[in-house]
Amino acid sequence: MPKIGMQPIRRSQLINATLQAVDQVGLGDASIAYIARLAGVSNGIISHYFKDKNGLLEATMRHLMRSLNVAVRERRATLLEDSPRLHLRAMIEGNFDSSQVNSAAMKTWLAFWASSMHQPSLRRLQRVNDQRLYSNLCSQFLRAMPTAEARQAARGLAALIDGLWLRGALTGETFDTQQAANIACDYLDLQLGTSAR
Repeated sequence: MPKIGMQPIRRSQLINATLQAVDQVGLGDASIAYIARLAGVSNGIISHYFKDKNGLLEATMRHLMRSLNVAVRERRATLLEDSPRLHLRAMIEGNFDSSQVNSAAMKTWLAFWASSMHQPSLRRLQRVNDQRLYSNLCSQFLRAMPTAEARQAARGLAALIDGLWLRGALTGETFDTQQAANIACDYLDLQLGTSAR
């Protein structure tokens, strides 16, 4: 019988081991046995908490998505002015937060995106993530421009954030997050009307 209170600890331990495994050997070679060995648990523990490798990947992605939401929320909470431009900048910066651009997170995001094309539960999670980004961006653009333009600007900024992130992840070099954020903010300024940074 498991100890009371162990479930969140075990789940966190296994999610961290999954991130580490994907970083070290990639998702294909990150077997249940490999992840269990990194976590210092038996294979059966993973089955008990997550059912299978896809369940573990889904939980790991939910963890990364929560970290992303926290990164954005914390930046928005410190804003001194309630302006669409500042909220959108906070969203841009949150997407390039260290929780999202470290080696393990980037490799896991890439593995998740590839797997989501073949696994319905992961595909649903990806759609939720995409819709959340678009919706949050659109709600701020709507405060500054007509609906059709706001939707177009939100689609463009979401694509730019994802594209910059993807290019940064695939370079094999240190990700210059400040440069990526500056490029996205330049687009934002063009959409909202240029103003001094």
